[in-house]
Amino acid sequence: MEEDEAQMRAALRLAARGLGNTWPNPAVGCVLVKEGRVIARGWTQPGGRPHAEAVALERAGEEAAGATAYVTLEPCSHHGRTPPCCDALIRAGVARVVVAMRDPDPRVDGRGLARLRAAGVAVEEGLLGAEAARLNAGFLRRITEGRPLVTLKLAATLDGRIATAGGESRWITGAAARRAVHALRARHDAVLVGSGTVLADDPELTVRLPGLDPVPMLRVVADARLRTPLSARLVATAGQHPTWLLTSAGHRPAALAPYIRAGVEVVALRRAPGGGLPPRAMLAALAQRGVTRLLVEGGAGLAAAMLKAGLVDRLVWFHAPGVMGAEGLPGVGPLGVAALARMPRFRLVASTALGEDVMSEYAKEEG
Repeated sequence: MEEDEAQMRAALRLAARGLGNTWPNPAVGCVLVKEGRVIARGWTQPGGRPHAEAVALERAGEEAAGATAYVTLEPCSHHGRTPPCCDALIRAGVARVVVAMRDPDPRVDGRGLARLRAAGVAVEEGLLGAEAARLNAGFLRRITEGRPLVTLKLAATLDGRIATAGGESRWITGAAARRAVHALRARHDAVLVGSGTVLADDPELTVRLPGLDPVPMLRVVADARLRTPLSARLVATAGQHPTWLLTSAGHRPAALAPYIRAGVEVVALRRAPGGGLPPRAMLAALAQRGVTRLLVEGGAGLAAAMLKAGLVDRLVWFHAPGVMGAEGLPGVGPLGVAALARMPRFRLVASTALGEDVMSEYAKEEG
């Protein structure tokens, strides 16, 4: 049992390498062990193909016969762009498969395990299942709830201010914290900002870390009123980095045409009764297009909308060691909290010093 757990933990570490790079597919890891020796490893490749099992089996070759495969998610059993992984394991002659958790995708959901057992392969499931579920929380959210996992990122002073009254915000945090933000982006499929952030900061929202070459970051702008300037860097670079514009239905085609010509994909949604775009509708639209892990980077209105709707699963707060005062711009807009019992709550998961700044990571308090 100790050996099984050690190999599954290794498979989970491999799976984590794919976070942010494999959507709409899950990030999966696979370790092949034979006679107490690791003969091959694999993880889901960028873009979701090939799958972890296929990578490991190709590396193992004929040695895979009689091996034990440790896989973080049930091997697929349906034909997509590649044949089913459960069939590949059977053809390779794998003797035993240890799976952390079942795949809730209706096309799989136990069918892969059943096919392995029917072929005479010994199957065990549930080892480190909770850890596997946490790792692939975005994929699970998309399948079971029709929305991506949402991480809200804030970079603010100790009193929660993100800019001076005049809008100055560069830079509240230091270089180490900014590098951590890029690493955070790299672990997500897409980054979402509101049009106000585009107007105030003209961000590029790419991943810029030496030696890191992830799948190009999907940039998404929530802009019901079509305020995003055509001169914005997000629009100007849409040909090199995928960029989506979530806006309200009813805009004239002539108004949308310049964005489309620039390479921006326009997604029209029905406005909420009070104006703006409904948070749940935005997330559903992203999930329908394959997004599993979403990083929300601003601004204050978008952060408040996601919090009020109860849609923030994780919160990453970069605290700068300064105090700006009440005249500074808050990181979160009005929430309408009239009683403490109605305040969104999170539990602290980790806290890391980054130079003079501190990165605090929180998970949503359930119940």
